[in-house]
Amino acid sequence: MFIIHAHMQVQPDQEHVFLEEVNTLLPITRAEAGNISYELMKSTEQENRYTMVEVWNDLESASSHMASEHLTAFVQKAPTFLAAPVDLQVFSAKPAEF
Repeated sequence: MFIIHAHMQVQPDQEHVFLEEVNTLLPITRAEAGNISYELMKSTEQENRYTMVEVWNDLESASSHMASEHLTAFVQKAPTFLAAPVDLQVFSAKPAEF
């Protein structure tokens, strides 16, 4: 299993546009093969900061999502509503060994 955190800083005056685009993206992505969870979280510490928390069965499923038509369309529109590039963090969901 793979977990992805996609951190996004949204331009304050474009937040409504960002949320509209995400609302289109959510159900399509959740229906993708290999998707376990796809949730948008809003920061309680930073204004206009969001994190998409994604959980995928495997790297292949996550890679297919990255190449999907709906995500590609979102990424092309992103410069109009994001204040900075998306900051991605990818985790392999293996329990930590002590």
